[in-house]
Amino acid sequence: MNHIQLKNISKIYNANSTQAQSALTLLAEGMDSIAVKEQTGYSVGLYDINLNIKAGELHCIMGLSGSGKSTLIRHLNRLIDPTSGEIWVNTTVNTKTHAKDNPQANTAPVDKRSSNAINILELNDKQLQHYRQQTVSMVFQHFGLVPHMTVIQNVAYGLRVRKMSVSERHEVARHWLNEVGLNNLEHSYPDELSGGMQQRVGLARALATDNPILLMDEAFSALDPLIRAQLQDQLLALQDRLNKTIVFITHDIDEAVKVGQRISILNGGRLIQTGTPSDLRHNPADDYVEQFMSAKA
Repeated sequence: MNHIQLKNISKIYNANSTQAQSALTLLAEGMDSIAVKEQTGYSVGLYDINLNIKAGELHCIMGLSGSGKSTLIRHLNRLIDPTSGEIWVNTTVNTKTHAKDNPQANTAPVDKRSSNAINILELNDKQLQHYRQQTVSMVFQHFGLVPHMTVIQNVAYGLRVRKMSVSERHEVARHWLNEVGLNNLEHSYPDELSGGMQQRVGLARALATDNPILLMDEAFSALDPLIRAQLQDQLLALQDRLNKTIVFITHDIDEAVKVGQRISILNGGRLIQTGTPSDLRHNPADDYVEQFMSAKA
């Protein structure tokens, strides 16, 4: 079953609808994003993205800087709205029920006629708030911790809106701090922790809400290689048990191949190819994908 479906998603920055349409017309004629910027003055974030993300999979989005990968992931929680297109999410999917040994569970498309699948672009402010609280969590590249809060308060932060008592949400927070190996640091403050420890706190905070979709935007890229490898291993171990739908942004092909069940490669705001690491290595769609895959150590 597909958990997330992007249909014809395009994003043109700093343009009204008429201006954006002129840029989209040039893109449809085959002009690349750099040439569109030079001719129109408008920046292309994404163009005509069609992508299905399966329930319970760890899906990597990768590309060079400016390829559109961070723009794409921010559409999934509507930190950015597209110029055109639709984003369908099945909000009743319980990814824990989609076991990895059940391949049939991952074959059906999102049924847009079902009440279970919603176009999140149609949500009003209250509905969007509920969606962000109950369906999707995010781990940022630069940790995003609140400096004046202790570690346990940071991890429990997302539970405050659910009207849990302090003792209840701290109990949940302690569980996830233990899961990421920080059970003895709950009373510390973020600036007392190393970068790797801060990112573990960010991961624990995202997991504490128990939302089925986890977005990770270059979450490990600011870390030293050894710590980065350790967190990759920890993420894989957690995913093996939690089976969440994870969208993982990276510019590192080694990281994508290590953690991703499938990989989508972007270039100039366009989706070039989606497939397993083996698919991309043995059947690259073009020279760009081939060069990416050959760069793997």
